Amino acid sequence: MPIRAGSSGCACACPKPPMAERVAPRPWFAARLEAISPLARTAAAALSGAALALSHAPFELWPLALPALVSLALLHGVERGAGGAALRAWIAGSAYFAVALHWIVEPFFVDPEAHAWMAPFALVFMCAGLALFWGAAGWAARRIAPGPLVFALTLALAELARAYLFTGFPWALVGYAWIGTPVMQWAAWIGPHGLTLATLALAAGVAALVSRGHAPRAVALLLLGPGLMWGAGLARTAPGLPPGTEQVVRLVQPNAPQHEKWDPERIPVFYSRQVGFTMARPRPDLVVWPETALPGLLERAEAPLAHIAEAARGAPVVIGIQRSDDAGRYFNSAVVVGPGGAALDVYDKHHLVPFGEYMPLPWIWRNIGIHGLASRADGGYTPGPGPRLLDLGALGPALPLICYEAVFPQDVGGAPARPRLLLQLTNDAWFGIFSGPWQHLAQARLRAVEQGLPLLRAANTGISAAVDAHGGLLAQIPLGEAGYVDVPLPAALPPTLYARTGDWPAALLLAFLLAAAFAHGRTNRD
Repeated sequence: MPIRAGSSGCACACPKPPMAERVAPRPWFAARLEAISPLARTAAAALSGAALALSHAPFELWPLALPALVSLALLHGVERGAGGAALRAWIAGSAYFAVALHWIVEPFFVDPEAHAWMAPFALVFMCAGLALFWGAAGWAARRIAPGPLVFALTLALAELARAYLFTGFPWALVGYAWIGTPVMQWAAWIGPHGLTLATLALAAGVAALVSRGHAPRAVALLLLGPGLMWGAGLARTAPGLPPGTEQVVRLVQPNAPQHEKWDPERIPVFYSRQVGFTMARPRPDLVVWPETALPGLLERAEAPLAHIAEAARGAPVVIGIQRSDDAGRYFNSAVVVGPGGAALDVYDKHHLVPFGEYMPLPWIWRNIGIHGLASRADGGYTPGPGPRLLDLGALGPALPLICYEAVFPQDVGGAPARPRLLLQLTNDAWFGIFSGPWQHLAQARLRAVEQGLPLLRAANTGISAAVDAHGGLLAQIPLGEAGYVDVPLPAALPPTLYARTGDWPAALLLAFLLAAAFAHGRTNRD
């Protein structure tokens, strides 16, 4: 067959153009994102982490949470190596924890001459150390399979891991961005880690749509997803709560700043305040004093306990106090004081603050002159045997949570039986007067939602509060004020789904999804 001029050859035998020439170009946004320099990506990661932290108390700028997470997912998507992905995720985590946990320096300024020099080291090491979980998530996501959804899964797993490993520290979990909004009601069904996973998955879905050039769909998901979660939360609280009881609980707040709390000249002042608040009329059915409200040891407190019982006029009083045993061990405890000052029941705090209430490997730190900030003796406090209930008589059983223990949802769920209420005794003077006390209160509110139980909280210098079973604030004593508040015991709800299951469903779902992503990634590589 003759070949015409200009023809490229035989019509039936000539190869077709390579497929690469017909592949659609990458979306404009994704191409521009990939063109950003590593330094700019690093800065963007830090800003995104800091913006995410502003969703927590006391700022509560929750609308920033999802855009910040979308930004992190998009930045992760343009990383081509696991090392770069790990570095950028670690930087984002460092900025996040630096903003959210900046209150960590406050305890070191209670006794500045002895401890102030440690404050910057504590902040840097704490934030950089916690950010290693995020860095590991960034590395693992790139190794498993590229994409924002896999990064969401590994970051959710990292948040779950930091709640348990090395005694755990689940402060400022990503899902806590929703505390104070109706979305926090989801914790009653899926718990804090399920809420974190849902938040990250929603952000990853938006990021995936953006990276593929589907901006309208991304905006729709960004609005519709939180809207549906918001609506479901409102629906849970719409029926309201059953009526509470007529039994009245009095929460006492002496307002003792930490640098004055153990001052011999100020101790009588704070003690007199608490006794005066206790004896105020009308008589309540229960009085609650905060953590370490009495400066002495339980075994030497017969006289003050009898005095307090007299002031309570027959009402039981729960008091935070220290005690020791015959073996020379010290405990941070709560005691139920009955008529005549009798100790009716005692609970010993079991989840202690590392480097605060006890020192890991104390003989190492002793040799360089570093001691626990709140530890009673050389070895610190001794942990109690675990969660247990206090018998409050007509008010029913209560699960005591001393300060730090309210941070751990797994500890609250580990009670030997279902209590009638959660009872937190705390000394938030250690946390300063800005963000720490508010974040501590916010986490306590979520514990109430998770369990469907009211929570009563007596704080040394704020914020004492009564929280209903939906996490709503019924009454509170402001930070930095002395006083008391009487509140009828709120109603309890039936056990929530999360109260029955704990963190296992979220952990198993994460494991299944990550295994599926790993298998899919290997298939694509093969």
